[in-house]
Amino acid sequence: MRYKLPANKAIDLPGRRSFLRRSSAVAGLGLLGGVAQTQVAFADALSKEQRAAMSPDQILAAMKKGNDQFRKGYRKNRNYLNEAKASAKGQYPAAVILSCIDSRAPAEVIMDLGIADIFNARVAGNIASDDMLGSMEFACKVEGAKVVVVMGHTNCGAIKGAIDNVELGNLTGLLARIKPAVLATKYEGDRSAKNYAFVDAVAKKNVELTIQQIREKSSVLRELEQANAIKISGAIYNLETAAVTFFAV
Repeated sequence: MRYKLPANKAIDLPGRRSFLRRSSAVAGLGLLGGVAQTQVAFADALSKEQRAAMSPDQILAAMKKGNDQFRKGYRKNRNYLNEAKASAKGQYPAAVILSCIDSRAPAEVIMDLGIADIFNARVAGNIASDDMLGSMEFACKVEGAKVVVVMGHTNCGAIKGAIDNVELGNLTGLLARIKPAVLATKYEGDRSAKNYAFVDAVAKKNVELTIQQIREKSSVLRELEQANAIKISGAIYNLETAAVTFFAV
């Protein structure tokens, strides 16, 4: 039951899990005797059986729905302590998200997810280092995550640094991994870090190239994708609109 509050605020009653609720609605919507039926499940953390019943497409659909709710200003009455306790002896995350460390783009928040829903791998510029690839292989091959999302965002400082050829300690090497995206971005106009449109175009290209690197450098993830055991998707989070746009690469 949902009550609308002033200023586009709302709460869920009862306030329990929403990720599983959304994914169950996506998976359970069907026609039975000419009547549409939706199965709604409630839990404090994803179970192995519940994740097994979800396809990669259903998991992505739940993420999209969560972001849509976030954008509309809805607030879930989530009990993080219950989620932590329920997952303490075992975790069954549905996805792994490789995103930027930017403080304005926390994946669980902007997709309305909870503890143990996803593996959240974060590094400036959402680049796929060997260590990051190993982490994603662990998430999918060992722990059973079914979706890999590489998510960049608008107005990214790491992208700007790569465009401006910034040099600073270990950051220099990190930005060097983003520069191929700067060179590969086709753009007519000002190709500077002051041009936000160009910065955002490079951010999207960086996501595309990162996914290519994942497929080229990780035989584990490549084989899982070829076997349809996982789905790899790109995404861009818009800091101004709060919208996550998913796209295939």
